Amino acid sequence: MTSRDDLDAPLRVPAAGPVADAVGGLSPCVKPAYWDEATRHLMRKDRVLKRLIPRFGDACLESRGDAFGTLARSIIGQQISVKAAQSVWDRFKALADEVTPRAVLRMRVDDMRAAGLSARKVEYLIDLALHFDSGALHVEAWPQMDDEAIIRELIAIRGVGRWTAEMFLIFHLLRPDVLPLDDVGLIRGISENYFSGESVSRSDAREVAAAWAPYRSVATWYIWRALDPHPVSY
Repeated sequence: MTSRDDLDAPLRVPAAGPVADAVGGLSPCVKPAYWDEATRHLMRKDRVLKRLIPRFGDACLESRGDAFGTLARSIIGQQISVKAAQSVWDRFKALADEVTPRAVLRMRVDDMRAAGLSARKVEYLIDLALHFDSGALHVEAWPQMDDEAIIRELIAIRGVGRWTAEMFLIFHLLRPDVLPLDDVGLIRGISENYFSGESVSRSDAREVAAAWAPYRSVATWYIWRALDPHPVSY
């Protein structure tokens, strides 16, 4: 998945969820409560997903359960490859016993730069940490807030645009009905699976996705899987 906003996303079509196991398959995950109903719904409503969904067995969307870490990973991964992002994350993570807002605020800028972070990403991570540490974000209220309210709160953080906020809704909060129309991977997957590779507009994508509601996150996850069957986690 990749956003069309070049300040808000990686230059790749990555994925998220269960990591491929040692023999190359997808390891089982703890399914969101809605997952089985969602897959049944999508297979009834959509001929492409009826074909795709059985290919991935028990694989499903998963959350790391760490809001700050998920957003920090998304910032670090912007505009670099999956492999490079993991390398920078590993070096960044080694700067503290645990990646928390307080730990990031205690880090030296020079050490963060030495870990491979650009000056802009250092600024973004510090702003992210300040938002969490100051209580500016209503983290405890997020489960009760609607998607757009959470997006508005998150995009006030430097380096977090709508694409990143939508990825957070899908991969951290496990919201079932998010349609990230700025995601290049989703648009490409719809083009390849529904339009024989022809160019697809946002309007075209929205029309295809109308049948997916109220499980557009789940459908999007399977469209990503069709492009990249070996997902990584945010």
